[in-house]
Amino acid sequence: MNPAHNVICSSRRWRRRAEHQLVPWALQDVELGGEILEIGPGFGATTRALVRRVGKLDVLELDERYCERLRVRFGSRVRVTRGDAMAMPYPDRRFSAVLCFTMLHHIPSRDLQDKVFSEVGRVLAPGGVFAGTDSVGGGTVFKLIHLGDTMVTIDPDELPDRLEAAGLTGPAVERVDDSYRFSARRPR
Repeated sequence: MNPAHNVICSSRRWRRRAEHQLVPWALQDVELGGEILEIGPGFGATTRALVRRVGKLDVLELDERYCERLRVRFGSRVRVTRGDAMAMPYPDRRFSAVLCFTMLHHIPSRDLQDKVFSEVGRVLAPGGVFAGTDSVGGGTVFKLIHLGDTMVTIDPDELPDRLEAAGLTGPAVERVDDSYRFSARRPR
């Protein structure tokens, strides 16, 4: 992420938004089960909200600096693994839920996003859920904070077909303004 993004994502305002709006909206009516993975948590604002809900979870983060911050901040409540969501270092069928919040647009191409969706399907247990949020990137401010940063937004209308192509079923997408939430399941 670029410096502007780092400032925003490490702010108190973003932490409050993640805890009181983003995570509750994304997980409304979503049954997580007991083995939860969050991919791409960055500074951990959403991780903080999740730990308060579920107690313990795994996170997968690409950037080693963020991994260290997460380890210091959460200690034994969060198992932090440095790795790439396109080749997750987990066995098949491990997690009851895989979650991600406002990170899909940071994956540098449509093909790589689809690879992440396939990996999510692989690590989900039968009946497990993939859920989260992202932005459509329509606003000027959103575009400005991504200058010099990766920004490959996903059309929410295309997301259900892409999730099904990755082997997930029952995809649901709800758009509100410039954001959307989604969910889909691995077949039983």
